[in-house]
Amino acid sequence: MKKVKYYYDSENLAYRKIKPKKGRKLGVIAMFLLASALFGFICFVILINTPYFETPKDRLQAREIENMKINYSILNKKMDQVDEVLESVAARDNNLYRVYFNSSPIPNEQRKAGFGGVNRYKNLEGYDNSELVVSTTKRVDIISKELVIQSKSLDEILKLAKEKEKLLGAIPAIQPVKNENLKQMASGFGYRSDPFTKIRKFHAGMDFSAKTGTPIYATGDGVVERADNTASGYGNHIVIRHGFGYETLYAHLSKYKVKRGEKVKRGDVIGYVGSTGRSEAPHLHYEVHKNGEIVNPLNFYYGNISAAEFAAISKLANQENQSLD
Repeated sequence: MKKVKYYYDSENLAYRKIKPKKGRKLGVIAMFLLASALFGFICFVILINTPYFETPKDRLQAREIENMKINYSILNKKMDQVDEVLESVAARDNNLYRVYFNSSPIPNEQRKAGFGGVNRYKNLEGYDNSELVVSTTKRVDIISKELVIQSKSLDEILKLAKEKEKLLGAIPAIQPVKNENLKQMASGFGYRSDPFTKIRKFHAGMDFSAKTGTPIYATGDGVVERADNTASGYGNHIVIRHGFGYETLYAHLSKYKVKRGEKVKRGDVIGYVGSTGRSEAPHLHYEVHKNGEIVNPLNFYYGNISAAEFAAISKLANQENQSLD
């Protein structure tokens, strides 16, 4: 039961009830509600900004963010290692492989160039850790581009290596007749005395004196361009097209072992020594052509003879004697 309050009326000498004013009552209620709202707001602010009032969800998110930062840090360290490996490969590519194959190096600016144009990372901006995420993503993109460039470069080097292998195989690098089968290196490249007219004239190849039937070897990889006796003076002869501008001619054969269009490898037997055509005695007349020009075969004998043997052949080849054809 609500207490009733009285006051003493001295004029009437009696006690009267105290009647509360309605405005005062409403003011008290309003003040109470305002104080309650203010107290609630202060508690809410404290709850948001004070770690002591974190919810389980907040703690889970905080752990995930810390784990993300650790993972990004580990990723950046691994990318540092990848960068070191790529720089080492690029250095060997530019300073070794491309130098060997006479190819231009790839500039470092091209290898490490970023991506121009539109902002590729706009969707990663505006977050608390955007700087970390964007910088790491940029590094991944640049490394990916470096890998693509290096991969294409190595593909090019592989192609150049295969071409180099073909070139090395195509060069006529051995003697067409083995030393043990030679009677002598009868005549070399240059001006010699013609065996029939005795006139001094240019001899376009080298003559190897050997017994009839001695094997003749292809001096480089190639394709048999001709194997016939239609060219004047050469008798039975073979022409091999090696590629890269090289051709070799083998003349005065007794018989062939290959036919036109056949592929041959360096060291394959292609025919046998004879004395057909304009020839004074059994021997092989051998010529080397480069880009349509006749060149001295002596410059190519490095594949199957020693330095001493080369010196001896060179001495004989440079004597201005009589040729055998």
